[in-house]
Amino acid sequence: MIQERIAALRARMAEEKVDAYLVPTDDFHASEYVGDYFKCRKYITGFTGSAGTAVIMQDMAGLWTDGRYFIQAAAQLDGSGVTLFKIGEPQVPTVHEFLEQKLDAGMCLGYDGRTVSSEEAAQLSSLLDKKGASIRYDLDLIGDIWKDRPPLSCEPVMELDVKWTGETRASKIGRIRRSVEEKGADLFVLTLLDDIAWLLNIRGGDIHCCPVVLSYLVMSADEILLFANEQAFPDEVKLALKADGVRICPYNDVYRYVSEIPAGRKVLLCREKVNSRLTASIPEGVTVLNQKNPTLLAKAVKNPTEVENERIAHIKDGVALTKFIYWLKTNVGKLPMTELSVEEKLFAFRQEQEHFMGNSFDPIISYGAHAAMNHYSATPETDIPIEAKGLLLADTGGHYLEGTTDTTRTIAMGPLTDEQKLYFTAVLRGTLRLADAKFRYGTTGLNLDYLARSPLWELGKDFNHGTGHGVGYFLNVHEGPNSFNWKTTSTRKADTVFEEGMITSDEPGYYVEDGYGIRHENMIVCVKDKKTEFGQFMRFEHLTMVPFDLDAIVPEQMSEPERKLLNRYHAQVYEKIAPHLNEEEAAWLKTATREI
Repeated sequence: MIQERIAALRARMAEEKVDAYLVPTDDFHASEYVGDYFKCRKYITGFTGSAGTAVIMQDMAGLWTDGRYFIQAAAQLDGSGVTLFKIGEPQVPTVHEFLEQKLDAGMCLGYDGRTVSSEEAAQLSSLLDKKGASIRYDLDLIGDIWKDRPPLSCEPVMELDVKWTGETRASKIGRIRRSVEEKGADLFVLTLLDDIAWLLNIRGGDIHCCPVVLSYLVMSADEILLFANEQAFPDEVKLALKADGVRICPYNDVYRYVSEIPAGRKVLLCREKVNSRLTASIPEGVTVLNQKNPTLLAKAVKNPTEVENERIAHIKDGVALTKFIYWLKTNVGKLPMTELSVEEKLFAFRQEQEHFMGNSFDPIISYGAHAAMNHYSATPETDIPIEAKGLLLADTGGHYLEGTTDTTRTIAMGPLTDEQKLYFTAVLRGTLRLADAKFRYGTTGLNLDYLARSPLWELGKDFNHGTGHGVGYFLNVHEGPNSFNWKTTSTRKADTVFEEGMITSDEPGYYVEDGYGIRHENMIVCVKDKKTEFGQFMRFEHLTMVPFDLDAIVPEQMSEPERKLLNRYHAQVYEKIAPHLNEEEAAWLKTATREI
């Protein structure tokens, strides 16, 4: 089927005289995860991961993806005729390097400009101009051949009360408007869906597991235009938005609107995030101020209400996960279990929690060799039984009105090898070390990442993904700009200074292809520590409250300070979670959090 789709695309390319066609993962809003309507890259390659770019030519088809998906992509592309390009591996060209090599004078690159950022479009233009090649950015060729393409999503919109957000919509609008004015701009164009949802205190369901609303936003000095599907908005939400100066306009009218901005006006936007068709629609006489969205940092720094709500959300989630781990360990080998059946069981435990709004991403329940695939999700075709041996990796999260969670626990289902215990303990030591960091204000994720990797690096091992990402408040589970990573690229940066209120994941791992996978993940919040003559010092506090599996730990491998860190954390888990468990579960947790 994939080969037939590629053949149909190549036929359309020939008709349009396009020699290479670029198919990113993005929707029109630079979203990490996209709705069904936008899954063109999945449609044309069969690869289902959340990150990747396809290039189709008449004599080749390629997919570029990162280390999280190497194993998964190789399996899904097998037999499709699509070649896997492993990003970051030696001798593997980037997408841009590949296009520069393949496109000569007189040749043409095509893409849908709504799915390629303004910044990348400029880079491609500069690259291909030197080769004498041209670009067509007005082509949705996948849409031309996708006969049963799903419609654009139009899920109901809800308003999030100030008791959850900690700040009114009017206050947020005022803050951002002042920032826009200080930058000398007349208009602010915002296209990131989670930023729009945060600014307007609204949530929706237009992307699976991401409670956002398909929309564009333009802010002026006296009003906000929200380009969206009005049918998704209940009357009470429309009235509340109108009272705060927000007017709803048809979703696709944003391109006409920006094309009519009067000459001499100054527009603030982020070219890295705004799609190239939108910026190409802005008249030449308009000045574009290319800067980071002022909503980015404002959204990442959670206010005291949000942080306290998140503590509540993580206790609720901790109860669900603790019940789940107890159920797994008590019943493995006695009841039939598969990856999908235990996924359903965990969802049921979360559903018991008040204000649970759904999963924050598709659960990663991976047993045995499946756990070596960082972002594996079971399907009916891949589902396997869980036995009373080896390791089960559960990377899952929930949305609550009190916030968003993302937790990974690797669980011993029975006997383990010495090797598995060695690396289980090494990864855990990294998790604990990073969470215990004390650092001077001004420190970034580049500075701190070593703490998490050092136990593995000492063994000559590593993991091929970032160590941590920001997390939204009842929003996207992956949120910038805060992160932990030992290296930075043009698309992945860990150079943001940690601020009080930032919530970040702490998730080192270790993976053996065709063997097993290990990851431990806690959410940690940045708080102020002491202030000295050297300035303000910062630290982290655990939000996640779920036991680590002592059955897989080698205590002798840990230093005394590391054992104290684990014992102190487990004491917190027992104190906060035990009151919400039944007698048998609480007794098990007492043992599961015993001092080592």
